[in-house]
Amino acid sequence: MLSILRKARLKDKEMRILMLGLDNAGKTTIVKRIMKEDVTTVSPTLGFIIKTIDFMGYKLNIWDVGGQKTLRSYWKNYFEKTDTLVWVVDATDRLRVDDCRQELSGLLLEERLTGASLLVFLNKTDVEHCMGEQEVRERLKLDSIKTHKWTILPCSAMTGMNLNEGLEWVVQDAKDRLFLY
Repeated sequence: MLSILRKARLKDKEMRILMLGLDNAGKTTIVKRIMKEDVTTVSPTLGFIIKTIDFMGYKLNIWDVGGQKTLRSYWKNYFEKTDTLVWVVDATDRLRVDDCRQELSGLLLEERLTGASLLVFLNKTDVEHCMGEQEVRERLKLDSIKTHKWTILPCSAMTGMNLNEGLEWVVQDAKDRLFLY
């Protein structure tokens, strides 16, 4: 039934993307870069921001939700009708990878996120000595995820590297899963 409802809604070519991750991972900077806004002044998100972009003929509603520890208990308020979860990881933050893994694991157990795809944006890969894709794959235990279709993509919110490629994956995945035109 859920997939039928999703198909009906997505025939309107509209998708809901929920962007989460620990604080300072770069979620808002990614959204600003996608929207072609100034990324030189970004402050912590203390709630949520919704931005809409037309991309490849689809209307993408991107929900950027703050990642501070005090805000994470409120994430569940944003799960409804999510088509894709974008999990942003700070490639320079080795100290909090375990927290990052635990938060992501908890999200993937949420019933209201069942059926959502997962795009892991490994942000800040333009910074020297950052974690690589393989290290993050292992430390987040991504290969053990069987409940959601997922991919990982190194990116840079500052340069824009791979951000469009990530959105292309999101749209193509929705087309493939939900039999869209």
